[in-house]
Amino acid sequence: MSFLKRYLFYLLCITPVALGSCTQEKVPTQPVIVIHGGAGYITKESFTTEKEQHYTLALKQALDTGYAILEKGGSSVDAVEAAIRIMEDNPLFNAGKGSVLTNQKTIEMDASIMDGATGMAGGVAGVTIVKNPITAARAVMEQTPHVLIVGKGADSFAMKTGLTIVSPEYFYVNEYEIVYNNLGPHMHNGSTSNLLKDPDKFGTVGCVALDQYGNLAAGTSTGGMSKKLPGRVGDSPLIGSGTYASNATCAVSATGHGEYFIRQVVAYDIAALIDYTGCSITEAVNIVLDKLEKKNGVGGVIALDNKGNFAMQCNTPGMYRAYKKSDGSSDILFFKD
Repeated sequence: MSFLKRYLFYLLCITPVALGSCTQEKVPTQPVIVIHGGAGYITKESFTTEKEQHYTLALKQALDTGYAILEKGGSSVDAVEAAIRIMEDNPLFNAGKGSVLTNQKTIEMDASIMDGATGMAGGVAGVTIVKNPITAARAVMEQTPHVLIVGKGADSFAMKTGLTIVSPEYFYVNEYEIVYNNLGPHMHNGSTSNLLKDPDKFGTVGCVALDQYGNLAAGTSTGGMSKKLPGRVGDSPLIGSGTYASNATCAVSATGHGEYFIRQVVAYDIAALIDYTGCSITEAVNIVLDKLEKKNGVGGVIALDNKGNFAMQCNTPGMYRAYKKSDGSSDILFFKD
C-alpha cells in the first residue's frame, strides 16, 4: 500500500473526526419506564375488587402511554411528562384533578421534572388553575432561566405560555372532601403518628424513564398534604428532594411526607450513593429509606439507573407502582408485601 493510500486510510478509519466511516456506532439502550401513584395506607383489607380494577386500569394507561413514546424513539422527558399527565387527569390520584384540599379548602399543586442528559430542571409550586402542573414544570425548564416558579407567578407564567388553564372547581373531587373531613389536625404539629392511618394520604404521582439513547428523566406531581397550610410546599417540586435525574447515575421520583424528604434530600442522596460508592440502585434506595425511617419519615421512591435496573420501595403498607421493559415484562403492584 502506497503512503498516500495508507494516509487516506488513516484519515477515514483512525482519526476520530473522520466522517464516522469506521467509528463504532453506539448500541441503542433498551427503554424502561417506572411509575408511581403514591404511597401510604394501601392494604389488601382496604381494597375491593372494583377499586383494584380502577387503579390497575389507571396505572396501565399511564404506563402504556409513556412506554409507547419510548418504543417509538421518543425522549425520556417526553415519556415522563406524558405518563404523569395521564395520572394528573385521573381523579384517583392526589395530583391535578384529584388534588387534596388545604385547611382553607383550596387546592395548591406542585410539580417538577428533570432531564438527566442536560441536568436541566423545572418546577412549579402552589399553582391553582394549571390543568397539568407537570407541563408547566417542563415549560419552566425549557423556556426560562429558572428552576422553580411559585404561586400567582407560576399561574401567570402558565397562562402566558399558552398552557391549558381551568377554573379551580375543575380539581375538586367529592372523595377528597370526605377524606378532608375525616382527618385530624396533626398536619400542623409535625406528628407522623397518624399518617399511616389516613387513606389516600399520599397520592403523589411520579415517573422515571430511560430512553433508547441512554438518557434518563424523572418527574413528580402532587396536590400536597391534605389540610396543609396555604403556601406550604413539599418535596415534589424541589430538585434533589422529590425529583432528580442524571445520566451518570439514576432518575428518582419520591412520594410521602414531604418535609422529611426535603430534610433528607432523598432523591439526590440516592444518586450520590451510587456515584460515590458504586452501590446498586436497590442498595442505594434501601439505605436512604432506612435513614428516612429512622427520622420518622414515611413514603416511598421509584428509581431507575442508567443500565435499566430499577427499584420501587416504600416503608408504608403499600405504594401504587408499575414498570414496563423492552423485553415485554411489566407489572402493576399495590402492596408492600
